[in-house]
Order: sequence, then C-alpha cells, then structure tokens
Amino acid sequence: MAITPLWKNLCWPHASPAKTVRESGLAPEFGSPPMIRTIALAFTLLFAALPANAQDKAPREHRLVIHVDDNDAARMNLALNNAANVSQFYAEKGEEVQIEIVAYGPGLHMLREDTSPVKERIVSFSQSMPNVSFAACGNTMDNMKKAEGKDIPITPKAKVVTAGVVRIMELQEQGWSYLKP
Repeated sequence: MAITPLWKNLCWPHASPAKTVRESGLAPEFGSPPMIRTIALAFTLLFAALPANAQDKAPREHRLVIHVDDNDAARMNLALNNAANVSQFYAEKGEEVQIEIVAYGPGLHMLREDTSPVKERIVSFSQSMPNVSFAACGNTMDNMKKAEGKDIPITPKAKVVTAGVVRIMELQEQGWSYLKP
C-alpha cells in the first residue's frame, strides 16, 4: 500500500478534484425550505436594526431641573428667565421639555405666598407654561415654621416635596439636566 504524502492531498494540482458543494448535495436548492429559512433569517437580521434607527430620529424628551437656594430676587428672576428661554427654544423646534424649579433653604421665599418677590410671575408661568412646575422643600418649610412660629404659606402652584436636595438628586438620577443660575 502506497502512502501519499499529506502535502499532495492539500495542494490543488496534485490532489484529486473534489466535488463542489452543490454536487455533494450539501448546498440547498433555491426555493427549498432550508434556503427559505436562510433568506428569512437574513432579512430578520437586516431589519432588526431599523427600530433602533427610528427611535434615534424620534424627538427626545428634554427635562431640566433648576435649583434655587438664595433669597435673592435677581437670582429668582434669572431662574424664571432660564425656564422661559428653554421652554420657548424647544417649543420653536416642536419638541417637548419638562422643567421643574426646586426651591429650598432661603430660596424657598420664591414660593412663599407672603414673601415671594416673583409671586406674579409664578402665577403667569402656571397659566402660560404648563410644562414648568415648582417644588418646595418640606424640610425648609418645617424649619421656617419653627423659627417664625407660624405655618408657611406656599403658592398653590408648587408641590411640597420632603427634601429639596433629595428631589434634585432623584431627578438627576432619572436623567434630568441640572441648572443653578
């Protein structure tokens, strides 16, 4: 028995011609069930990426939290101006934006019915920009109540949260952008 060197079987001119894949019966014929499954899988993989591309083109939801902790009318007005400018910018682009102004510490005066220097603007905002909301710090309200010996009246346009700092943290953890004017 003659032994053929391995290299002769691997080199084309010296090796015996092999059957093609089609001749061997391993390749599916066009229209056969294996070929249809292969084509279906190719289309599935091709179009699987389309929903992701469609989502990229959908308008993003913009969200901004504005931090107010100073009892300074100019700073409060700046926060309101920022909110108005951002709201107008996205409205002109046809995109939605949510804005929440969180006031705590001395900044809580912004939302107090009895001491707010921007009370009229807050009322105007609630009427013309429903996408802007206000949050008052409950901890600050409690401390002011103890110091002043009376309940702290907050504008009805604001919701009371347990802690202003925690509210800002939670919004940032949810992907909200942060601004301190």
